[in-house]
Parts: sequence; structure tokens; C-alpha cells
Amino acid sequence: MSEPAGAARIIRIIDGTPRVIEDRWRLIDTAAQWEADEPADDHAKLPAAVRADAQAGKPTAHSAGPILVPLELALAHPQRLKVRDPARPIGLWLAPADDPARARELFASISLIGVVFPKFTDGRGYSTAVLLRTRLGWRGELRALGDVLQDQLYALRRVGFDSFAVRADRDPVAAMEGFAAFSSAYQGSVDEPLPAFRRPGAHP
Repeated sequence: MSEPAGAARIIRIIDGTPRVIEDRWRLIDTAAQWEADEPADDHAKLPAAVRADAQAGKPTAHSAGPILVPLELALAHPQRLKVRDPARPIGLWLAPADDPARARELFASISLIGVVFPKFTDGRGYSTAVLLRTRLGWRGELRALGDVLQDQLYALRRVGFDSFAVRADRDPVAAMEGFAAFSSAYQGSVDEPLPAFRRPGAHP
């Protein structure tokens, strides 16, 4: 799950419009990676494997920037979220089986929640997004991660996602056509709770 340091291109909804932007959020998935990311007073204090990668010129999780940590790891170390340098924000990522309600106690300490789609056919992330945006009241950035494709973008936006890390082998600029797949939706959802027949101006 971990990703190397460096900017990537993602899609972000900005002022109601999808835009492709450079993004430096990184995913980590182990306590060792999180430890390596923390500032060290002395390079020698870094884990040996991280020092070796750094000396070889390889990107490591110690590179400065915002990180996403798995829910279970964040719950095990909530104090580390609270003392994080504001210039290096932190967020969570949720796996399909994670209960999003368990993240609620951490909302005040995080800037972003990522929801992982291991396969584009796995619909559990849609339900997670709806719960976060409605019952749990998450108002920060909500990002779709993993096997995210153009055909999903319209529906993902409807359930509350406002950023999208399209699968690495796909062009995010071309993928934005997915937001225009339909001119309107009949069913209610997070973006428009009322079904079409109950919206203002609907014909009886």
C-alpha cells in the first residue's frame, strides 16, 4: 500500500469544478514507516533501512510532506496526530472492512480521509463515504484511492468524494470526462438529498 515520495496528479473538486492538480500526500501502512517519517534530530536516528535508501538516493517515507496512515495505526497512536507539525498535515486511509465510525474521534486532528477501493467492482467505499458525510459529519477532504477509474467518478462525487486518485496507469485529464457521464440524477444522494420528483421546479 505504501507509495514513494514525490508529487502525483490527482483530481480535486475546487469551487465546484474538477481540476487536475499536483499532490504530495503519501500513503504509509506500517508503524515503521510512520516512525521513519517523523523528524529526526540526527540522521543516525533513522531506521537502518531508511538510512540505506536515503544514502542510495532512493525516495523514502522520511521525505517531508503530508501522510495518510491506516485507521488502526492512528487509533493506536492518537497522540502522534495531535502533535504533528501543522506544515506537514496528516490524514487517515480506510480499508473496505474498516468501520468509519471509529475514525470520528480523530476528526479534529486530521485533514483528509482516504477510502481505498481494492477493485473497481468493490462498492463498500461508496457506503463508507455516505456514512462519513452524513451520519458522522466529516466536512474535510474525502479522497477515493486504489482502483479508481473514469466510469466511477460521477457516482463517487455523488456520495461525497471531492478528490480522486485515479489509477496510476490512467490519465486523470482524460478521466475527468467521467464527471459528465450524466446530465442529472434521479435518485437522491449526498450531493443532492432530494430525488428528482421532489426538487423545486419538478413537474407533478
